[in-house]
Amino acid sequence: MIKDLLKDAENRMKSALLALEEDLTGIRTGRATPALVEKLPIDYYGMATPLMQLASISVPEARALLIKPFDPTTLKTIERSILASELGLTPNNDGKVIRLNLPPLTEERRRDLVKVVHARLEESRVAVRNVRRDVIKDMKDFEKEKMISEDDLELGEDELQKLTGRMVDEIEKIGLRKQEEIMEV
Repeated sequence: MIKDLLKDAENRMKSALLALEEDLTGIRTGRATPALVEKLPIDYYGMATPLMQLASISVPEARALLIKPFDPTTLKTIERSILASELGLTPNNDGKVIRLNLPPLTEERRRDLVKVVHARLEESRVAVRNVRRDVIKDMKDFEKEKMISEDDLELGEDELQKLTGRMVDEIEKIGLRKQEEIMEV
């Protein structure tokens, strides 16, 4: 029973890590990557649709993105969404494709992005701790219902704490990697 709870906790914590990694791909570093704009919501016939479903996104140069809509009528809408986003990029529309040139990041902008990364890391740490809290509550409920012994509860809590520590360490490693990417000139 404890093993099942721990396995479930590990899966939920790993999904929090995956969500973090996916979230951090959208934070801009010095080089262009389609992940910057893939999930950008575009108002497509009254519905918010991710850009990757409306256009092909390629990287022709190290500091440029090329967005080619599948439906040419969405060009203006995509352009407006990019301008309205927090990316701080100005799209160049030639009537068929949109080019995004990524200027080099300033030191101040790099520091701001690092702060955003730290905020996302904290959200992930909170998510992992919430999983721990829920599982401990479940273990205590099982102990009250005499489904597990007090010793099993203690062992389970220790294992859960070790798992939580490993996951938080992994979050820190992911954060350091992203921070190095951002600060790299």
